[in-house]
Amino acid sequence: MFSKFKQHLQDMRTIKSLCEGAEGHARVAGQEHPGAEHYVLSALELDDGSARRVFERLGKDADAYRRALAGQHVDALKKLGIDAGGVGAPAPIAGQPAALFNSQPSGQALMQALPELAKRSSTALCGAHVLLAAAGMQHSLAARALRAMDVEPQALARAAEDELGTAHA
Repeated sequence: MFSKFKQHLQDMRTIKSLCEGAEGHARVAGQEHPGAEHYVLSALELDDGSARRVFERLGKDADAYRRALAGQHVDALKKLGIDAGGVGAPAPIAGQPAALFNSQPSGQALMQALPELAKRSSTALCGAHVLLAAAGMQHSLAARALRAMDVEPQALARAAEDELGTAHA
């Protein structure tokens, strides 16, 4: 009973860090609400290090994810006929922290998937859970950035499950 309570408290601390980090990434990108891609960036910064280890399992540089996201933004602007070379970084948005789940739909879907994934793995919530959730979101900006890194959703899910110790044989 006490161990479940301790794990619940740890999960709540992780969710708080994850949400605050995602919100910060969204604001730096000039967006008011975080999307799945911002939660992935935040997961890569969590102290548990599991999200970075998932990328290592795939032989990928976790820091390349940020560059892949930027590339997706440049590609989107090009499709609209806008030369991204002259476009500077968006101005950060200042303001009060958003409430939990005050996210873009992709961010909400990712966060709503986490409790079941954590329960299924029977481990404390960590960055690998975030990547496992992102692997199931094939039409998100997060997924497009991962594909730009040659990371397929199935491979990401397997690596995250391996990290969590829940790989299916």
